[in-house]
Amino acid sequence: MKISRQVSLGSLVICLALLQAVAFAQSSPEDQNLQACQSGWSSCDASKLTPAQASEVALATHRRNVTDCRTSWKACDSSTLSKSELSALAVARHQSNVTDCMDGVGTCDHSQLTVRETSAVAIAERQRNLANCKTGWSSCDRSTLNPAEAHEVAVAQQQRNLSDCTNGIGTCQRSTLTKAEATAVVTAEQQRNLYNCKNGWDSCDRSTLSDSQTRGLAVLEQQRNFSACKEGGPSCDYSQLTPSQTKTLEVAERERNYMACLKGLGYCDRSQLTPAEASGLSPEPKPQK
Repeated sequence: MKISRQVSLGSLVICLALLQAVAFAQSSPEDQNLQACQSGWSSCDASKLTPAQASEVALATHRRNVTDCRTSWKACDSSTLSKSELSALAVARHQSNVTDCMDGVGTCDHSQLTVRETSAVAIAERQRNLANCKTGWSSCDRSTLNPAEAHEVAVAQQQRNLSDCTNGIGTCQRSTLTKAEATAVVTAEQQRNLYNCKNGWDSCDRSTLSDSQTRGLAVLEQQRNFSACKEGGPSCDYSQLTPSQTKTLEVAERERNYMACLKGLGYCDRSQLTPAEASGLSPEPKPQK
């Protein structure tokens, strides 16, 4: 694309300018002036150039102008170009215009296209418009579609709407769904809601769950709560534990507390120890005053 080429060239120019600045600071005043003149900088003093340097500067200036003309920069002075350079510039600009017209970017000038190029561009524009219409982009011009293309667009739109409805995103229009599609969408919504409920997400709607799903969810939530309690997590709800789960946690906590007291690591509550456990421990150190 034309824009991409200009951006890449601009980045290269910036890098070269930085390298030139480093070399410029380390060179002699004479060399600095020569470099300034070759680069077209305002600090150039042409009166200090030797005849040989003046020739070098003229050549550098001409090359820079050729580059400016090729990149369509405003600094281009086409009057200084040779016949061969003007011819090469015309070829480059023509091809750049063809590329812009084919890609639908930049400043396409249809009047500069040949008959064959105009035909190729028309085909590319038609294909691009068809693609825009099938993807639902605002740049779609339905008035240029033939009956077959209009049918393709309608099918793509139906499929896109079905996808939006199935995934619960975009602008789902239920009124355009067929009976089979509507059924499939309802099934997808139920599965998505069940998934949300299983993960404990706020978007869960319990009112739409079946009896078996509600029972399965209750089991899952109880297991998740039991795991949170075993790990000491803040989401643990001890009131939701079964007698068996409560007993398991009590045994685990008793073992943890005993090991903490025995090793002196972690929270120890000696009041929870049995007489046999307490007898095997070192005397509790008295707090220092």
